[in-house]
Amino acid sequence: MEVIGKLVKILDTEAGTSKAGKPWVKQTCLVETKEEFNNLVAVSAFGEDKIKQMNKLEIGMTVNIACNVYSREYNGKYYHNIDGYWFTNQSNNPEVNDDAEQDMPF
Repeated sequence: MEVIGKLVKILDTEAGTSKAGKPWVKQTCLVETKEEFNNLVAVSAFGEDKIKQMNKLEIGMTVNIACNVYSREYNGKYYHNIDGYWFTNQSNNPEVNDDAEQDMPF
């Protein structure tokens, strides 16, 4: 899944230790999409490499984030996570130029 929109906030880094005793680190950003309702999406980055990718972005940029969306059950309730794994500034993505075909000499 992709989340595309304006980066409005990057929250503080969180860290902890899993039940297995392994350390973890995550950071969450808020993206405002163009949806009419419920247009604010929180996307988390787990691990130093993904956090570095996210922190290259700046507030106000139009961003494109590739995500894994999943749900898990705890005590009979379901909780949803949106984990980003690829964070890019959308203006850096190449746009397709439909006029290029019209400029061909044949």
